Amino acid sequence: MTRQLTDNVTLLHHARKGIVTPQMEAVAKAEGLPVETIVKELAEGRLVIPANINHKNLNPCAIGRAATVKINANIGNSALSSDIEGELKKVDTCVKYGADALMDLSTGGDINTIRQAIIDHSPIPVGTVPLYQATEMVEDILDITADHLLQVIEMQAKQGVDFMTIHAGLLWRHCPMAAKRVVGIVSRGGAIMAQWMMHHKKENPLYENFDKILDICVKYDVTLSLGDGLRPGCQADASDKAQFAELDVLGELVDKCWERDVQVMVEGPGHVPFNQIQMNMERQQEVCNNAPFYVLGPIVTDIAPGYDHITSAIGATMAAYSGASFLCYVTPKEHLGLPNADDVREGIIAYKIAAHAADIALGKPGAADRDLEMSKARFAFDWQRQFDLALDPDRAREYFDESHAAHESFSTSDYCTMCGPKFCAMRVFKGDKEEKKEDTTK
Repeated sequence: MTRQLTDNVTLLHHARKGIVTPQMEAVAKAEGLPVETIVKELAEGRLVIPANINHKNLNPCAIGRAATVKINANIGNSALSSDIEGELKKVDTCVKYGADALMDLSTGGDINTIRQAIIDHSPIPVGTVPLYQATEMVEDILDITADHLLQVIEMQAKQGVDFMTIHAGLLWRHCPMAAKRVVGIVSRGGAIMAQWMMHHKKENPLYENFDKILDICVKYDVTLSLGDGLRPGCQADASDKAQFAELDVLGELVDKCWERDVQVMVEGPGHVPFNQIQMNMERQQEVCNNAPFYVLGPIVTDIAPGYDHITSAIGATMAAYSGASFLCYVTPKEHLGLPNADDVREGIIAYKIAAHAADIALGKPGAADRDLEMSKARFAFDWQRQFDLALDPDRAREYFDESHAAHESFSTSDYCTMCGPKFCAMRVFKGDKEEKKEDTTK
């Protein structure tokens, strides 16, 4: 998908000039929207299409309130586990089960090779956190320099990274606020930058060099995802002064991005009580002028390790209904370990459910069509059609086969696997309808 060559290659720049690109046409078709709507939403900053010019096999997607809710899956190696083969398996899992984008959060060895393999292999947008690699490349995080950060950002942009989390909104003056929290700073990027600033007694180099970061973005069309280094890490810290002080800075940075025609979205919490989620979403939209909001969860309770794909999916549905456009999945391994391919699958499905539930509630065109077809298939005992419509066909078939094996006389045509023939409500109801039909024909 080529673009008109200019000094600024971003899709935002093209949209503001009224130039319709193949990427815009592709997402318009995928969303079932007029391409004029995509161009307008993109030009006004309410929608982004992460699409680095060097990501050659990309199938672009739209992130914004006009589009359906999208989900992101985090993968990546660590110093403790995983390799290229393992990461590519995770990419395949992401694509198979319907993730709309993925982030390579590798912090272990051979990061460049792994990232390039992921980009070359992935048909969905790939994101990164450049600060992680910058940290990996120095002996001590205090040795990180602005030049070092910019070099990493440009290197990753050249490789084809579509969107980058940049922790530029956490400033020196915010650090004392975080010190009052129950769990302090839980963002890796936020903690690194806070320690660097407190030691050097200098401002955040990502903030001070933000214009240079934008110079890189306009060359490759990197969508910036403004990181929330002060996102709350527990219920008790949610919606505090530190979180909202950083959000105000992120709003300023959104304006800077738009001045340069750089695509931008804003990251949000975190751990948030259910009753505070709507307020958080509305506050972001106001402060950031409706730039797309990208949220982690939010996790609505802190006491379910091993089940945080559930605690967070509950919050994610509410967040998406209230204003978020992009949901970062959480796996069962959250707070416990690095997810494997099975954990990635569990996280993706939990978030596909959350996103789809929000799309139905928001009345997105066609969102409920699949649910209606599933209901018809269930009433008809059309098991194959049910599998085809399921978010995870493999799991549905697995459970079906287990039940079938336990009932040798089970018929796949006229009653359900759960109740059996005598107590199957739909079979009984159908029988009653047939009897009444016969009575009326006598």
